[in-house]
Amino acid sequence: MGATILPELLTEILIPVAAVIGISFSLVQWLLVSQVKLSPERQGGSPQGGKNGFGDYLIEEEEGLNDHNVVVKCAEIQAAISEGATSFLFTEYQYVGIFMVAFAILIFLFLGSVEGFSTKSQPCTYSKDKTCKPALANAIFSTVSFLLGAVTSVVSGFLGMKIATYANARTTLEARKGVGKAFITAFRSGAVMGFLLAANGLLVLYIAINLFKLYYGDDWEGLFESITGYGLGGSSMALFGRVGGGIYTKAADVGADLVGKVERNIPEDDPRNPAVIADNVGDNVGDIAGMGSDLFGSYAESSCAALVVASISSFGINHEFTAMVYPLLISSMGIIVCLITTLFATDIFEIKAVKEIEPALKKQLIISTALMTVGIAIVSWLALPSSFTIFNFGAQKTVKNWELFFCVAIGLWAGLVIGFVTEYYTSNAYSPVQDVADSCRTGAATNVIFGLALGYKSVIIPIFAIAVSIFVSFSLAAMYGIAVAALGMLSTIATGLAIDAYGPISDNAGGIAEMAGMSHRIRERTDALDAAGNTTAAIGKGFAIGSAALVSLALFGAFVSRAAISTVDVLTPKVFIGLIVGAMLPYWFSAMTMKSVGSAALKMVEEVRRQFNTIPGLMEGTTKPDYANCVKISTDASIKEMIPPGALVMLTPLVVGIFFGVETLSGVLAGALVSGVQIAISASNTGGAWDNAKKYIEAGASEHARMLGPKGSDPHKAAVIGDTIGDPLKDTSGPSLNILIKLMAVESLVFAPFFATHGGLLFKIF
Repeated sequence: MGATILPELLTEILIPVAAVIGISFSLVQWLLVSQVKLSPERQGGSPQGGKNGFGDYLIEEEEGLNDHNVVVKCAEIQAAISEGATSFLFTEYQYVGIFMVAFAILIFLFLGSVEGFSTKSQPCTYSKDKTCKPALANAIFSTVSFLLGAVTSVVSGFLGMKIATYANARTTLEARKGVGKAFITAFRSGAVMGFLLAANGLLVLYIAINLFKLYYGDDWEGLFESITGYGLGGSSMALFGRVGGGIYTKAADVGADLVGKVERNIPEDDPRNPAVIADNVGDNVGDIAGMGSDLFGSYAESSCAALVVASISSFGINHEFTAMVYPLLISSMGIIVCLITTLFATDIFEIKAVKEIEPALKKQLIISTALMTVGIAIVSWLALPSSFTIFNFGAQKTVKNWELFFCVAIGLWAGLVIGFVTEYYTSNAYSPVQDVADSCRTGAATNVIFGLALGYKSVIIPIFAIAVSIFVSFSLAAMYGIAVAALGMLSTIATGLAIDAYGPISDNAGGIAEMAGMSHRIRERTDALDAAGNTTAAIGKGFAIGSAALVSLALFGAFVSRAAISTVDVLTPKVFIGLIVGAMLPYWFSAMTMKSVGSAALKMVEEVRRQFNTIPGLMEGTTKPDYANCVKISTDASIKEMIPPGALVMLTPLVVGIFFGVETLSGVLAGALVSGVQIAISASNTGGAWDNAKKYIEAGASEHARMLGPKGSDPHKAAVIGDTIGDPLKDTSGPSLNILIKLMAVESLVFAPFFATHGGLLFKIF
């Protein structure tokens, strides 16, 4: 079999060191962002005059606007957004905290009851000749790792939101000096979130493994089975963050757009619009906190899936620690690679013009993928024996280290392909979105038809990319291959998140510029940043969905092995009923989330109309609207509405496993995976395309766009309607679906011992 080149001691040092480097780097970026002052003292021209934006004079000075008032206003607006976001998240976390404790108790009771809460050692699941720790220990440690994952997920989301609300007004103020300065501030803030999340996720998982090892000793099978709770905790919090945040942000957005833009004909983010603060708060709680928790969940689950399969392969059986933590070493390498990549955007290439923004963000993806390919090769060479065996549904399959390199690399490159296809279908630089914009000439109906067609069509290539990576990685290294392919896709998570968080920060910056009454030239700059951010957000969602498909397949494989199912036969009625019901679940879930957004938006529209009709002087701009009331409506609606969809996802595996047994549950998981991926990709891309078609008409950058515009024209109104329909698709249902498919799979894996022992009550009765 051969030993690894990297000694065990060095492995134990390298992983935490990489995590600490990631955390330190994010703190440095945060310090650089904090140098932009939000107090109204005179901003002196900095000594490095020409860097990123031609010299540091302010637009205000040449237009004779009062610099002092603008800064004070920006600070006020930022404080309002930050306060709204913090209070919403605290309210959300109180409800989620109750659920977390209840679910932790459930895990303990279900897993403890497998052996009747006995404290005696038992034969191992996969090697019956060895003895393993009792099921009660598994119950206790699974519960602990569930709580660890949940807390890490919540902290990741919360910190991301804090950074974003800290940076939004600073980005606005930097836009006065040039688009390059504003870009760097927004991107650095995104990097703070990306690196904090990647490093925290890695560090907590690593510490948990080492602490659990003190008790488990040589029983690695039990150790890594209990670690799967970490992924479950991460994803269950992400579900509530995504759904709750998504409902919040879209209720405010739809309400603000329908009354403000369509009925009252006032611009987006106009301070007279009562829902404008709630809309900007929503960007932070949905797109930042929700996205952060979501990608953390994917990362935790793909690591757990890989570790579970490795623990019953030669790595675990022979106690080869370095090879065992191969998934963590890949993530450590990812942090270092992303750090180098980030420097390209902030320090090496300068951005001087608006048209350079999107290419700069695309370069980030390409550079990180290319460097990471080299990184994976190095890790595979150093951390793996030249040949080893991988558990493959009861048998052991011999695998070479270079084959594992291909598994991770194909996942990484499939992610890039999905990213670029998503960009092609959602960026207004290409024909698909321009066709959608063109269809607005004949009204909203044709816009909707074209948008839906675009979404369905955009599914084709990503699905082929996922299919190829599944086939190749499974052929090379069975289920372990798929798990590390998912990790490959997520290995550049720090850069992916930085690009992703950049979008909402720029969006907020534009809103603040409009509300603070800054000149139209500044608004043009922030709009350009925001349009690029919209496309990159769609790319981020593409990554999240692609990795979710691979992760849930890997978890599904681990579940099937753990539940001792030899084959999943679609022709048996037990499995087929599961399959067809599972394929229905994403539709049921989407129906719930869409309707929630609709009913919350309805309340918001009524409130905004009421304020416009009853507050004297509001349209004239002489009195301020009641922002707080709109924030309250969004908060109350999203907290109330996030519970049913969350319960649907969390309870389905439990109900199916207990009453119908593991075979039906395997059908449900396969069905939900297959249909969920398709709906998620099409929903995200349809919404993204409608949004950018509207921005294409508003920007009027080409002859074609000017023919359709200006703002307020009939084609523009049709585009706004399309954008409003797309909002819940791209920001609520679409992104939440990838959590649905992952969460059901990881939950089934955690409860597999219980289902295998006590499940299928109905079939036992009849």
